[in-house]
Amino acid sequence: MTAEDRSFLFVLGSSRPDGNSEILARAAAAHLPPDIPQRWVDLNEPALRDFQDGRHESTGRQTDEAEEELRRATVEATDIVIVSPLYWYSLSAQTKRYLDYWSGWLNVPGSDFKERMAGGTLWGVTAMAHDEHEVADGLVTSLNHSAAYLRMHFGGVLKGTASRPGQIREDEQALIRAKTFFHQETPLARFPYEEETAALA
Repeated sequence: MTAEDRSFLFVLGSSRPDGNSEILARAAAAHLPPDIPQRWVDLNEPALRDFQDGRHESTGRQTDEAEEELRRATVEATDIVIVSPLYWYSLSAQTKRYLDYWSGWLNVPGSDFKERMAGGTLWGVTAMAHDEHEVADGLVTSLNHSAAYLRMHFGGVLKGTASRPGQIREDEQALIRAKTFFHQETPLARFPYEEETAALA
């Protein structure tokens, strides 16, 4: 895939505007080539309703305009960046709700959601209060496995340390990593059992 074919969707899942995770994501996005389209979506505006699983109901799920717009933005992007602070060592509620909607989009009659997502790339950006970034392993695992299920590539998670508003600007190492984050190779995501099988082959 050439640079001309790529487009980025940044999905903001913080409970407050201009949060540390968003600041870090924008720092990384500033180093993308200017000809690559970027779209930024705040999951609070408008907020998605709580997801309801209608897979086994004869009437199916009813969608609204906000959901349909977000679905289109998701499948049209080649690169999706989940921007979520680390809340209780996982994704924020807004972000998890967005990923829950992926389940619904997979099961819409005639849906090509899984086919259109395959081959794309999933990324993550998160800020946390800890200096020990391994506490975010649960968030990383959630995104990796989501990418693996859809046969997407996974670019990893850009992590930074911050708690107070704007404090991420003091994390020099995170800002240095941000400069090259979106320029790294992105392997096809795998579940752990797939990696073990490949190692034994």
